[in-house]
Amino acid sequence: MANDDDIAYASAISLIERYRSHALSPVEATHFLLGRLDRLQPSLNAFCTVDRAGAFAAARQSEERWQRGEPMGPLDGVPVTVKDLMPMRGFPTLRGSCLVDRDQDWSEDAPAVARLREAGAVILGKTTTPEFGWKALGDSPLTGITRNPWDLSRTSGGSSAGAAAAAATGIAPLHLGSDGAGSIRTPSAFCGIFGLKPSFGRVPAYPPSPLGLLSHVGPMARTVEDAALLLGVLSRPDHRDPYALPPDDRDWRVGLDAGVKGWRIAYSPDLGYATVDREVAAVVDAAVRQFEALGAVVEQVDKIFDSPRDALFTLWASGLAILMRTFPNERKGSADPGLLATAAAGETFSAIDWVGADLVRNALGRTMGAFHQRYDLLLTPTMPIPALPAGQDLNDPATERHWIDWSPFSYPFNMTRQPAASIPCGLTAAGLPIGLQIVGPLYADARVLRAARAFETTQPERRPPLAQ
Repeated sequence: MANDDDIAYASAISLIERYRSHALSPVEATHFLLGRLDRLQPSLNAFCTVDRAGAFAAARQSEERWQRGEPMGPLDGVPVTVKDLMPMRGFPTLRGSCLVDRDQDWSEDAPAVARLREAGAVILGKTTTPEFGWKALGDSPLTGITRNPWDLSRTSGGSSAGAAAAAATGIAPLHLGSDGAGSIRTPSAFCGIFGLKPSFGRVPAYPPSPLGLLSHVGPMARTVEDAALLLGVLSRPDHRDPYALPPDDRDWRVGLDAGVKGWRIAYSPDLGYATVDREVAAVVDAAVRQFEALGAVVEQVDKIFDSPRDALFTLWASGLAILMRTFPNERKGSADPGLLATAAAGETFSAIDWVGADLVRNALGRTMGAFHQRYDLLLTPTMPIPALPAGQDLNDPATERHWIDWSPFSYPFNMTRQPAASIPCGLTAAGLPIGLQIVGPLYADARVLRAARAFETTQPERRPPLAQ
């Protein structure tokens, strides 16, 4: 059996190679990673459900297939996790909330979970999320605080909180996340991993999100190639999502190493309206220079569009208002106060307000469509600040009213439905990760992955202290 470090930080692709050569078995990998989960969970609080029996059953079946030389799919035997906003048969999907009734039918898999099973993946369990995924912080009334493995006094970020913390600490190579305003990219940046929000509809989703066209499902991993492998599985069709893109059976790893030479790339340090921590700005500036070294033509731009903050808040709060109407008022006392306040704000918006916000979204999409006639990609910081202290909702209460005020770089590209990724690009002096955001034209997911892979080759591997 391989040594512990080899398994914990093995990529999904390297695990498959070891299974094929019989140097490692899926049962051995699963046994080790569940042990690692047990050891780190008290510190991280990254999991709300562990399916030990199901994981070992899937691993044994995978091992038998590998012994016959007949793997059932591209992820056969690879350990994965599922964010607890996505139904997984046999277990309650409580969404970080005390409001969800445990006593109901839990026999259906979400499309992404179904695709994992069809590909032979071993699902270790479900990862934590803030209540209904409503904010970019890693805590909920149901599961408490999910902590950042680089500094346990800090948040992991949200809403794919547990997925990012688990990935960073070597608890499975592949993770399912979702992103309505930055919920894959924010925790990826805070925890120092790679996360991709694909183009809207690239990964079929069900049940439908109350956030509508803002909500995306995508891969989180420690390497770009692993994320590309997972995207190929997740993007397979599912009839339950009427907004899904036409089926695309490509292998997203093809062309991944072709580089960015000759590409014209725009870099906006602040989008013309964001305030960025000086240390974050310096690290991101240095990261952008790597693209010049890789042969791209990089041009700094400032304002591209006016801040869409108010339009996003109208869409976001309206969706949460609809969601919270499904629960009786007498039970809402257990909910996150910030969620209740945002839903209450949503109740004040009219249908005309919502349509007005949607028109802002439409105009933003047109602006970015025209922008990408000139530029292959846009680079920005993923987050303007390092991870916040756990339990702290605002970075600067004097100037901020809501978490979206300290997360200005991510949500515009949910509104436009474009592919956007966060990739680690360095650390603060205090040892907290910093993320670089790579934004591509609508449906140019392969371009974003290719650029991320090119940048990844310039970076050292970084592991959090908790993972040592």
